Amino acid sequence: MGGWVVVAILIIVVAVLASCVKIVPQAHAYVVERLGAYQGTWSVGLHFKTPFLDKVAKKVNLKEQVVDFAPQPVITKDNVTMRIDTVVFFQITDPKLFAYGVENPIMAIENLTATTLRNIIGEMELDQTLTSREVINTKMRASLDIATDPWGIKVNRVELKNIIPPAAIQDAMEKQMKAERERREAILRAEGEKKSTVLVAEGKKESAILEAEAEKQSAILRAEAQKEKMIREAEGEAEAILKVQQATADGIRMIREAGADQSVLTIKSLEAFEKAADGKATKIIIPSEIQGVAGLAASLKEIVANDAKR
Repeated sequence: MGGWVVVAILIIVVAVLASCVKIVPQAHAYVVERLGAYQGTWSVGLHFKTPFLDKVAKKVNLKEQVVDFAPQPVITKDNVTMRIDTVVFFQITDPKLFAYGVENPIMAIENLTATTLRNIIGEMELDQTLTSREVINTKMRASLDIATDPWGIKVNRVELKNIIPPAAIQDAMEKQMKAERERREAILRAEGEKKSTVLVAEGKKESAILEAEAEKQSAILRAEAQKEKMIREAEGEAEAILKVQQATADGIRMIREAGADQSVLTIKSLEAFEKAADGKATKIIIPSEIQGVAGLAASLKEIVANDAKR
């Protein structure tokens, strides 16, 4: 019987000693009280407490925490009631103040967030509220950070998760957005038609310029062709005259070689000038050495004509 009592006592002693050994994990802190009074704050590591005198009053999580609060009704400066829900990111910086500063820190932060949000939104109109999220977030974070500092809490940032205006306001906003989209569409369509008209006009202008340029080039080519034709005709006529003169000269040379006198040669020369003129020349220059023979031939022709009349 005595042995069992000793074993029981040893078991109780071991259990008490084991309960006095505490290991604080990373990113945590323990607030320790002795006889109901604050004794100290244990950080990360191994710690021992006095049996029956010390106790861990509160285990504090030092990591950043996120709290999503339900939507809160707020009224804007222009008397529009809307609902806004917020998300608060906070971190405990002083475990002692957190343990003894406020009874329920999360509820206190929620109520403080709601009242701060109402104060800020009450100074803003609806349109400004919808477009000033960053301004509201900054003001709320600054206010909450100052208010929660005595509780050992640091508010890192505050975000407006949703802004829910009344159904009538939402319907009016949707209609306004639709009208704005239709207006932009009409402007874009008009600009497109304007650009199309300008492009068509520029295309016609470019086409007219190209046609005029082509006509000009065609006229130049026709003029050059006509010029080439006239040159070639003139060259052909000159070549024909040259050949006639050459043939006449060859004939005269042959007559001379055959023993003809000077009078025959002169008459042949006159015939050559007649053929050279071909009825087209308006002026013919006759060499002086054959002018006398020409006059003699004319006189003989006149005498023959008078004898015929008799």
